[in-house]
Amino acid sequence: MARYGTEQRGRPNSPDYRLYFKNADGKYISPFHDIPLFAASKEVLYNMIVEVPRWTNAKMEIATEEPLNPIKQDIKKGKLRYVANIFPHKGYIWNYGALPQTWEDPNHRDTITGCCGDNDPIDVCEIGSKVRSSGEIVQVKVLGVLALVDEGETDWKIIAISVDDPEAHKIHDIDDVKKHKPGYLEATVDWFRLYKVPDDKPENHFAFNGEFKDKDFAVEIIKSTHEHWKALLHKKADGGTINCTNVLLSGSPFCCSEEDARSIVQSAPVHVNGDSISPEVDFWYFCPK
Repeated sequence: MARYGTEQRGRPNSPDYRLYFKNADGKYISPFHDIPLFAASKEVLYNMIVEVPRWTNAKMEIATEEPLNPIKQDIKKGKLRYVANIFPHKGYIWNYGALPQTWEDPNHRDTITGCCGDNDPIDVCEIGSKVRSSGEIVQVKVLGVLALVDEGETDWKIIAISVDDPEAHKIHDIDDVKKHKPGYLEATVDWFRLYKVPDDKPENHFAFNGEFKDKDFAVEIIKSTHEHWKALLHKKADGGTINCTNVLLSGSPFCCSEEDARSIVQSAPVHVNGDSISPEVDFWYFCPK
């Protein structure tokens, strides 16, 4: 397994915080573009980039519009964004992240949901027992998918489990999740339905009435978003403000040198001690069922 490292820049819990990625050779890379979608393995496994550890609230995400796509905290209306705790949950209820080398094309209308993509890599909910850390690269087995329709955009949520999880050997498809982790899928639908309500937004909706689709269906969705990403990296699709700078994809017009990548990271603010998080983040909301 390829090993990846990270480097912090800026001040944690502030708008200038960034988490940059390095590969095993110490080269600065883009997690979005340079980390392969498929993990090297006899079994079909995928590399997942962990953005948000389970039970935390800060909405950390790959900065798709910045060179080398570091992880940063989302900002809405000038404020750092935290997801609310909606009873009985605390923060995110899985390790949450994305699959590299995938892209939900906002100009492509999905024939299944009738909506266009959300302009991001495809999201992953990793349901293993271990709490991961932001920036960790985890090899996962794909189990199924939920089709969230978020403000009119298709926002697929892949359900996966880390291959090194103690229960991974007996969980192979979405029905196995129902059997071995009862209530988790229902809680997942509930979480995505309600998580924007404390921000005075309406409840989210789902395609297929919130039914999870199986592993084979999920794999086809991943394949299509991987093809959209390939088109993006070779200027065959309009990426708009997406930043495609990469270091390892020599056939891409966006490939840059190691020196250029190093200067991108070094131009970011140096790492210093972070601010404390507001106690408001621990507030608990109750939503009608």
